[in-house]
Amino acid sequence: MQRSHRSIVFLALMSLLGGASTISAYTAAAQVSPPPDKPAATASGKKLRIGVSIPAADHGWTAGVAWWAKRAMELNPQIEWSLVTALNPEKQVADIEDLMVKGLDGLVILATESAPLTPVAKKAHERGIFIVNVDRGFLEPVADIFIEGDNKAFGRKSAQYIVEKLGGKGNVAILEGIPCTVNTDRVNAAKEVFAQHPDIKVLASQPAMWNRQKALEVTENMLQRFPKIDCLWASDDDMALGAIQAIKEAGRAKGMFVFPGAGMKDVVKMVMEKDALIPADITYPPSMIATGIHLCVSVLSGEKDKVMQYMPRHLMIDVELITPENAKQYYFPDSVY
Repeated sequence: MQRSHRSIVFLALMSLLGGASTISAYTAAAQVSPPPDKPAATASGKKLRIGVSIPAADHGWTAGVAWWAKRAMELNPQIEWSLVTALNPEKQVADIEDLMVKGLDGLVILATESAPLTPVAKKAHERGIFIVNVDRGFLEPVADIFIEGDNKAFGRKSAQYIVEKLGGKGNVAILEGIPCTVNTDRVNAAKEVFAQHPDIKVLASQPAMWNRQKALEVTENMLQRFPKIDCLWASDDDMALGAIQAIKEAGRAKGMFVFPGAGMKDVVKMVMEKDALIPADITYPPSMIATGIHLCVSVLSGEKDKVMQYMPRHLMIDVELITPENAKQYYFPDSVY
């Protein structure tokens, strides 16, 4: 099982003090504590009810999110769970409204998009529901705990690798993801690095929504517009695979490379095999949803107010560069992602 996947829970976090904490997903605690002998209950004696709202599995990373969410829930049978998935923000907002009507003690949310989900998350928080926000942050601080990957480091480290690979000179095109804090942090951080190198020219930056087919189409358009692209920063593994298909079909693979992101096993294998189109990758584990679920259970199963006195409100998972030299450490063919 991939190291990122073994980071399902961070029991050591419970000893940390407040503020933002940075944790490596590859050195985090690997053990899950067994469920208690007696069902977790509210003060009234009723079984704890926790909702989990995540995007539908429309690409590899979100498929990994769904898989890890279900696994984390199975590890906590003492909780009354409600899992809902949504293809778009409108459906996700409606799902959360329905969950609130049914009654919840806690809610774990990985937003389809940041802006549309912020108001309903705020409403849930104001109703006293304990909110754990994972990955795509809200636009207001309405979550009790926020867990994310270090997306600024994701963008910065990706751009630094690209600049070094190009020798400080070349044409770069960017595929962006879904409008949310994740995409904003990644892209802005990368552009800051590129701006420090006057001989690096960013030709275009267009959204491909973390979707393989959309990335193929956007890349086709970029290839038609620009006769010389040295690197396409896809910022996501699914988008990278769509971009590679477009590049090969256009006969443009020679003298060009793609930088992906997230650590999908198919892409890591390409890095490991020294595929010229994919010289490196960067980690971003979907198992962070399981970390959020476990923390929600842990806080609500204890004395919430006392636990939250020392629980970090912002947890940040480190990202790591994957190269041919270390790719074998991150390649697990039986992994879901």
